[in-house]
Amino acid sequence: MRAVPLLTLVVVLAACGDPYGLRDASEENAVDSLVSLWAVSGTPLERHSAYAITLPQFGGAYPVRTDRQSGLDFAFDIDTAGRALLLPTGALDLGVGSGVLLSDQEFDSIKVAPRGGYEDSVGVAVEVGDVAVIRSRQVTCPYPPIPAFLYAKVHVLAVDLADRRIDFAILANINCGYTSLEPGLPSR
Repeated sequence: MRAVPLLTLVVVLAACGDPYGLRDASEENAVDSLVSLWAVSGTPLERHSAYAITLPQFGGAYPVRTDRQSGLDFAFDIDTAGRALLLPTGALDLGVGSGVLLSDQEFDSIKVAPRGGYEDSVGVAVEVGDVAVIRSRQVTCPYPPIPAFLYAKVHVLAVDLADRRIDFAILANINCGYTSLEPGLPSR
């Protein structure tokens, strides 16, 4: 039996810990404690109605207007039954890409984004106190250029049906390909 050089063994073990070859995270995860979105329908166009989780070189994660931004990951609306809905891109006829997953865990208990189970073509009804995990539309990570997703978790703080607004706390991990949803600099 031939001996395996120690350096080869270290390289193989390191590769197993990061199958995607992602570069080290450079953006710290932080909770934005109050973000407001207004309903896609029935509110003035100057109101933000959607949210984009995007890479740092494009300015990080931020609220957007659906009429001015095609790169949104989820939006907010109120259905005919008066329910607040988080809408992935597929529910907005923008092509299936992003997803929303209602969680039964508390906001601070979610440490890692699930890989599957996201609703990608229908709205997800939420109420005050609900927590959801959001998966962005697919992006291409730079260095190495691989397809991946960005993830966020949201905690619904208020739903104002009269003002057609939802308020939430959000932690968006904008480190491409990372699934950590804890504050601070994510590790592999």
